[in-house]
Amino acid sequence: MAMMDEPRQKRNLIPLKKALERGGFGRTKAYKLIKKGKIIAYKMEGQTMVDADSIDAYHMTLPRIEPST
Repeated sequence: MAMMDEPRQKRNLIPLKKALERGGFGRTKAYKLIKKGKIIAYKMEGQTMVDADSIDAYHMTLPRIEPST
């Protein structure tokens, strides 16, 4: 019963196809990122759903290219 009392955060899940568009990467890269734990995915009725917030978090970890002077 304790689980029912705890506030639950809603996951921002999107289908893999939309995740590829949002992430700017292909299917193979997406599955590599999922395997490495860089982005989070779930199976829902046989469909791969990706946590859109995890894509944004992954993008925030990418190194910046410094402009040359």
